[in-house]
Amino acid sequence: MSSQPLSIDIKEILRLLPHRYPFVMIDRVLKVEDGQRIVCLKNVTINENFFQGHFPAEPVMPGVLIMEGLAQAGAILAYLSDPESVGNKLVYFAGMDGVRFRQKVVPGDQLIFDLSLVKRKAKLWKLEGKALVDEKIVAEAQLMATFA
Repeated sequence: MSSQPLSIDIKEILRLLPHRYPFVMIDRVLKVEDGQRIVCLKNVTINENFFQGHFPAEPVMPGVLIMEGLAQAGAILAYLSDPESVGNKLVYFAGMDGVRFRQKVVPGDQLIFDLSLVKRKAKLWKLEGKALVDEKIVAEAQLMATFA
């Protein structure tokens, strides 16, 4: 894997991730850097099923789904780093630390998930992640995940 910009479309994302509609939170991978960093895109639209109840009068993307998007981006990075695991192992979310929400995410926003590897020990991954809209941090966290 190179550190050049790499664009992965939804077909490849669906091949890598076990998630399916309505739970796929990644529309495109914009960049991957040698198993060290990944940048992904989620187009937030009013058609998202969660906006029916969160909140009908003022739609706001739930923070837990922003964290799920970060986790899915991390899973894609893990699968790209260990291609033999695709279809054979699952990447499980193992924890979150330092979660902060800075700004709401609403329909029409383009959510960018930017994750960097902090540490990898055996099957355990620790990642530093931030979600951005218009280059402003809307959420951030440290995430842990493992292959099983």
